[in-house]
Amino acid sequence: MKKYSLLLTLLFLVAGTLLLPAQDKLFTTNDYLNRELLPKTITNLAWRGSLDKFTYIEKNTLLQKDAANPNQADTILTLETLNLKLDELQSDVIKRFPAITWMDDSRFYFTDQSKIFKYDFADSSLKRVNEFDENGENLKIAENTLNAAFTIANNLFVAIDGETIQVTDEKNTDIVFGQVPSRNEFGIDAGSYWSPDGKMLAFYKTDQTEVSDYPLVDIYDRIAQSDPMKYPMAGTKSQKVNLGIFNPAVNEITYLQIAGSENQYITSVTWDPSGAFIYAGILNRDQNYLQFNKYETSSGRLVKTLFEEKNDRYVEPLHGLLFVTGDASRFIWQSRRDGWNHLYLYDNEGKFIKQITEGNWEVTDLLGFDGAGKTVFYECTKDSPLERHLYKSDLKTGKTERITTGEGTHNADASASGNYFIDVFSSLQMARAYYLINEKGQNIAVLKEDKNPYKDYNLGEMTIFSIKADDDQTDLWCRMIKPAGFDASKKYPAIIYVYGGPHAQMITKSWTGGAGFWLNYLAQQGYVVFTLDNRGSANRGFDFESIIHRQCGEKEMADQMAGVDYLKTLGFVDTARIGIDGWSYGGFMTISLMLRNPGVFKVGCAGGPVIDWKWYEVMYGERYMDTPMQNPDGYHKASTLTYVGNLDAKLLIIHGTNDNTVVWQNSLTFLDECIRQGKQVDYFVYPGADHNMRGPARVHLFDKISGYFNDYLK
Repeated sequence: MKKYSLLLTLLFLVAGTLLLPAQDKLFTTNDYLNRELLPKTITNLAWRGSLDKFTYIEKNTLLQKDAANPNQADTILTLETLNLKLDELQSDVIKRFPAITWMDDSRFYFTDQSKIFKYDFADSSLKRVNEFDENGENLKIAENTLNAAFTIANNLFVAIDGETIQVTDEKNTDIVFGQVPSRNEFGIDAGSYWSPDGKMLAFYKTDQTEVSDYPLVDIYDRIAQSDPMKYPMAGTKSQKVNLGIFNPAVNEITYLQIAGSENQYITSVTWDPSGAFIYAGILNRDQNYLQFNKYETSSGRLVKTLFEEKNDRYVEPLHGLLFVTGDASRFIWQSRRDGWNHLYLYDNEGKFIKQITEGNWEVTDLLGFDGAGKTVFYECTKDSPLERHLYKSDLKTGKTERITTGEGTHNADASASGNYFIDVFSSLQMARAYYLINEKGQNIAVLKEDKNPYKDYNLGEMTIFSIKADDDQTDLWCRMIKPAGFDASKKYPAIIYVYGGPHAQMITKSWTGGAGFWLNYLAQQGYVVFTLDNRGSANRGFDFESIIHRQCGEKEMADQMAGVDYLKTLGFVDTARIGIDGWSYGGFMTISLMLRNPGVFKVGCAGGPVIDWKWYEVMYGERYMDTPMQNPDGYHKASTLTYVGNLDAKLLIIHGTNDNTVVWQNSLTFLDECIRQGKQVDYFVYPGADHNMRGPARVHLFDKISGYFNDYLK
């Protein structure tokens, strides 16, 4: 019999019943749309330029507090005053105070109806400084010049002082400019990047002419219309990417002279502070070799390769460079080269200076530096993979100190000086809090606290603990929610909620342990709800996450089955009534676990499931599985189609017909194989939906899934 070590048990009632009498109120699925149940926020909270002052919007008023005197809130601008100035410009008045972005200590900008406005406190002036086409997409605004880049269809445009320049005029719609390439992988979240002075624009050019058109259908016309997308599947022809630099002063484009295969990736694009150079990571299609290069912006020529990274599994660059404040000759690079995401200091000629952080933990967010550029601030898992704390390290001495206190997750925003932080905090006892703290971690002020929006509801007891993987060494973190009104003498059905894939962590010491509304709703319906972060999931180091390489599903399933074995040791779990639910990678895991462990699960729900990795996209699929030609056995073993004959339980599959992440072909082919083998399966589609359901459709989804479990598991 396996030994389970309960390393940590955190028992508490999420509804706060250690503080208040238990409430009888239960959720309905419509409560998902109830904003009163969301943790309270502070609107548009931001530091004001280089000042140790921050602003926020409340009751259509822009308020300011000084970190040195945070108990005093000053009104610095009202909606009424702003509308008077808009009226003077013969612009439409606005009903709500707009979201603003500070340009410096005295100026901020905002957009309204495709126009960009700048407010200057130096003379209390409002100016309309720029405007862009209302049909523009992929908007990127330079925060110092307020020049704007945007796309229409496949072409790129810039707006300067209200005048629009068409940067590209490509008739072939399979060649696109200024849009995010590589399906948002490698941390790429923009298609264009303004230079530090806001006068030149770097942008992606993506040639998709060899990528197959994947058929999607728009059903909302009188006669349904074809609406295809470009979707390169693993092992097929992929995109060709380059990086261009547009100089509006001379109306010229210069492309980087990038050597290598046409199908490689360009990542981590970063401007040099001088604007004379630009840096980019060139990652091969196999995703196991990265060259980080420096290019001259005026000519596009390669200046030099600063460093290289290799790994037999994969290299996954997710971040650009961060130059040291006040020192354009040094930058920080984030890398997992030692097995954990850490910070490395280089000079701009590629000379390695030092590794700043080190240990069996991950840097999860790099915030920046103090005003003198001597200290770097970052968030990390140093204390626990379940927590996030703010740390600082001295660049010269390496001295490292923790800043935040309080067990939980901290998401900090530093003032430009590095003397103060706004700490957005969540814990098992606190839904969300905003604290003003100093560099020593001392709490200067409580800006807002929302301990428990669920306080009026009767929720089940939640525990967080760990069990051992089958190697008897690796800790696997688990979360369990007991049914509301739990009675240990009864036998309850259990639902395992699974994701299981990389880039996701389901369990943290944040409010509700990361479970949120849906899982607590299921527990109220009378289920033991269990979740386990298996090997392959995020924030536990490269070996932990990359163990799935070329064998998606194998180690993940072994770990999830260890969780099932644990549930079977609990006297209050009815082992004949175990269900499983998951979406996307979790849908793949749900079906895989059911088919490869017949007799264990009575009911399953799989949403947007990957059925066979050969139908998944190049960037993600080839990183974890290589190509079908390189890894045929791995693809065959991971395919759920291989095991359809084992289906012996109730299975509901749900898919959006226009899913552009896990294409509909996946689940349709699974249905086809079930028909061939005489296996019954339940199926539901959301017409026109993509990879997720939103708003009322999500409420409908919750009703669909919970209803299925209530019908067949309860």
